Amino acid sequence: MLDALGDQSRRAILEHLVRGPKPVGELAKVLPISRPAVSQHLKVLKDAQLVSAETIGTRHLYRVNRAGLDALRDYLDRFWRTALANFAAIAEAEAAAQKGAKRAR
Repeated sequence: MLDALGDQSRRAILEHLVRGPKPVGELAKVLPISRPAVSQHLKVLKDAQLVSAETIGTRHLYRVNRAGLDALRDYLDRFWRTALANFAAIAEAEAAAQKGAKRAR
């Protein structure tokens, strides 16, 4: 998922889809990339489970996949909690070391 979001065009597509479902042509009109490029980016986002597609006649309507975004958020939340816990442990160790250094004087 993070690889899929590493591209600026894919992030822009996702931001447009957050506002509501859209077909490829509509996305291509508001983005500085070609319609075939939009389709390629949507395939990457779909493979990463960040968007889903529904076929209506000859059109594909793309929308944000809530389950994919939830999985991404869970990953980032775990990453953030681990980073904060490690930061707290380092800060506590440094504070204890400084206390010990003051007592030794």
